[in-house]
Amino acid sequence: MKQFLIFIIKALALLFLMAVVLDFLYTTVYLESSNRGKMDYVYNSVARNYDVVILGSSRANNHFVAPLFEKKGLKTFNYGMSGGHLFEASLLLKLMIERKYRIKNLILETDLNLSNEKRDDGVSSRFLPFIHNSKTITDHFSKEIDFEELYYLPFYRYVAFDSKIGFRELYKTVTNEPSTFLAHLGYYPLENGKGNMKNDLTNLKPLRNKYYEEIKQICKANNINLIAVMTPMCTNTKGLNYFDKVKQLYPEIHNYEKAVEGDQYFSSCGHLNDTGARLFTSVIIKDFFNK
Repeated sequence: MKQFLIFIIKALALLFLMAVVLDFLYTTVYLESSNRGKMDYVYNSVARNYDVVILGSSRANNHFVAPLFEKKGLKTFNYGMSGGHLFEASLLLKLMIERKYRIKNLILETDLNLSNEKRDDGVSSRFLPFIHNSKTITDHFSKEIDFEELYYLPFYRYVAFDSKIGFRELYKTVTNEPSTFLAHLGYYPLENGKGNMKNDLTNLKPLRNKYYEEIKQICKANNINLIAVMTPMCTNTKGLNYFDKVKQLYPEIHNYEKAVEGDQYFSSCGHLNDTGARLFTSVIIKDFFNK
């Protein structure tokens, strides 16, 4: 029995040592990466200057054509993250400020994502390789229910989110496999009508969202002009009064839900295709940057 217990202790010690080594190796690789995604593109950068930064979910990523801003002479990048919530948008902005970015205008897609204060595991996991190297990231995750496991258990975060930051992504990072996240200045164009052209927002309720409040405070403290907007939905959407509720809760958010109408401009009910995105971006440029 004694020998068995010694064997178990040695096995556990070896397993812990392997976890520590693997954690160190994975983290070292990600600390050297800056071209796989928007998160590491920001984390491993310093002091960029922008006239326009775009943040939000896929409804930012697919709706704001950054090259059209550039044609107007506005240095722009679309940092919208498909699947992301305001949890991730706030954290990415904090990292930009930490890295001394100078941002004149922030366009923030603020509509459906106001209805929750949760993180998106797929998007937020991209920050986790740096959780021990950035106090900003540590603090942002500190109130999450699984923070202690993510922070204190070596290699746990890479196992828990293997599909996003596990071996496959590590291999692509090591081999410098290109991704589409940084193409077109961060804008991701969609094709015509490939998705569901129906949507129901009836049960959706906007919150006085703490991460939106954080973003407002950061912009005020750093003299950034915040342009919060709601973006278009297809005509076959139930519960469109959700956007009126957002306006009642936050009068400063500009409602562009009807800025582009016609299903021919949508890839799915909540996402414009490239043609629709160009029309929408042109409206935004005209309304806010024509001077």
